[in-house]
Amino acid sequence: RYKSVVTPRRAAVAIACCWIVSFLVGLTPMFGWNNLNKMRRTQELNASHTDFVIKCQFETVISMEYMVYFNFFVWVLPPLLLMLLIYLEVFNLIRKQLNKKVSSSSNDPQKYYGKELKIAKSLALVLFLFALSWLPLHVLNCITLFCPSCQTPHILTYIAIFLTHGNSAMNPIVYAFRIKKFRTAFLQIWNHYFCCKTDKDGSTTTAEPGN
Repeated sequence: RYKSVVTPRRAAVAIACCWIVSFLVGLTPMFGWNNLNKMRRTQELNASHTDFVIKCQFETVISMEYMVYFNFFVWVLPPLLLMLLIYLEVFNLIRKQLNKKVSSSSNDPQKYYGKELKIAKSLALVLFLFALSWLPLHVLNCITLFCPSCQTPHILTYIAIFLTHGNSAMNPIVYAFRIKKFRTAFLQIWNHYFCCKTDKDGSTTTAEPGN
């Protein structure tokens, strides 16, 4: 039922909603949830008459309440746990189907569900890498908010930030190594745009659409 449920229009709407929500969540500090008023009050309490200067550092301008309560506890942790439960259910269903005996009404269920299992493992790996890349930074943010006196080494913060940025480059690599159609498409794109290679007939290299 995938093709009947996931139509191009519904897919476009889902992608658009994801981008809209991402913009709203990411731009929330610009709408007022930041440390600007806090820094102004601090300057007033210090009775400083010097020009108001903002130190351009992430933890200085971005509220840790926003990062922990809104960003992590609302938009990262619940979806992550929900996806984990979904994948556990998917693996459970596939395992049950693979353990069933071949029925006369089915062509080759072992081959079909074996393929589904391989795809599910690839997507689960993407989810695992996402958690591995983003949870360290959010844990450090929680420590900063709930334990202000705790000092975390700067090297840990830099590593956590590097992991979050590196996560964006992990997914294409995982897809390319785990899913043959993605690997073929990436190789064709690489050959065409970076190696300037074309097919034997002289036409540009393109990837066949998947099912």
